[in-house]
Amino acid sequence: MSNRSPIDSAYTRRDFLSNGLLLASASLAVPAFIQSSAVAMTKAFGGLSNPSGIPEDHILVVVQLSGGNDGLNTVVPFGMAEYHKARPAIAITEKEALKFGKDGEDGVGLHPRLDGIMGLYDEGLVGVVQGVGYPNPNRSHFKSMDIWHTADLSATGDGWLGKYFDSECCGVGKGESGTPETDTKAARTDADASPPGIAIGRTAPNAMQGRQVQGVSFESADRFKWIGPDVHKSLAKPYDDLNRRGGAEEAREGSNADFLLRTALDAQVSSDLIRKAVATKTLSTWPNGELANQLKMVSQMIRAGLKTRVYYVSLGGFDTHAGQGGGNGRHANLMAQLGSSMKAFYAELKAQKNDGRVLSMVFSEFGRRVQQNASNGTDHGTAAPLFLVGPMVKPGVISNHPSMKQSDLDSGDLKYTVDFRSVYASVLDQWLKGDSKKVLGKAFDKAPVLKKA
Repeated sequence: MSNRSPIDSAYTRRDFLSNGLLLASASLAVPAFIQSSAVAMTKAFGGLSNPSGIPEDHILVVVQLSGGNDGLNTVVPFGMAEYHKARPAIAITEKEALKFGKDGEDGVGLHPRLDGIMGLYDEGLVGVVQGVGYPNPNRSHFKSMDIWHTADLSATGDGWLGKYFDSECCGVGKGESGTPETDTKAARTDADASPPGIAIGRTAPNAMQGRQVQGVSFESADRFKWIGPDVHKSLAKPYDDLNRRGGAEEAREGSNADFLLRTALDAQVSSDLIRKAVATKTLSTWPNGELANQLKMVSQMIRAGLKTRVYYVSLGGFDTHAGQGGGNGRHANLMAQLGSSMKAFYAELKAQKNDGRVLSMVFSEFGRRVQQNASNGTDHGTAAPLFLVGPMVKPGVISNHPSMKQSDLDSGDLKYTVDFRSVYASVLDQWLKGDSKKVLGKAFDKAPVLKKA
């Protein structure tokens, strides 16, 4: 008679990883949650390391503006005659623009509805990087976003943040069978039980997809909970035993049952911890809106002390092919959401005394064409501005605005002047204390966007 336990024969590790860990949030891919919740987020797994020099108190928040944000009406070159000539119906006037510098002598400012960002700028918390893009730009939303997510011009491979998790802070040791090796005697604490990357949304972005570690994503913390016993009937009794008595007789050390049960425990600890964090009250006033709600959840998780290194949020609706408007209209409303949300986020972080720990990066997959179209909108373009926010940022306008002279355009589009991967290199090397060459595949000159430590 075989001495294998019923759970071993009924449900193998491969079955579990293939068919597995069901959560109320349908957005969570099984491997993503397994890897980050049951592997990377807890020191209970062998090989999990935090190499010397990796700052656990440094947090990166990525804000993705999906749809291709119109950079020319975000960071406005109101001093350039070419801008007003190309956009007679949707240009932001000099009177409307929120001007940088003394009396706006540089001829550049912000959209009038970005007063929240301007407030942070005036506090010395915003760096504006103009003309950000990459060689041979792609005007497909999906392809261009994949290029930004992978930091690879072929738009293939693992995500740049996933590669950071794998190589720098959260790598996981593997046993001979290829499954994560665990240490049953290692202590689990709330501080350990947080994934290295959390995305608020329906799916984890490709940027957080690694080989060993992938991002956790959820839209609603209330629905983010473990319902593992429903995965397979053979898990119900052992899982109940684990929670009631701290162990199960048939789950001998090193067995499939042992792996499954400890995975279940880690998953429950993680989901409980995140839901508890998001249930706490905030310390400041927040506006309504999709982005504000996402950033509010991020601020609550930061306040709760999660050791998550990277948070990822997004705001959609930037594909403004028609009815874009200038100071008022569809794009203006999105600018207002972005500005008020970021302002509230840093007010909350300051109230928590966590503002010095959090660097935010705001980007979109591409900008829009210089010339407005016949529908008073804009079509897919190329280079666009990127914002960095936080006390560690080199404040001000960091790079020059690309030329808008017809002879300097690329088939009607702005030519990029800053490779986005040079910004990534600065964030990776100077803030996350990683190895940007290892993550990005080659060395890039670091953009001068952060203060020297």
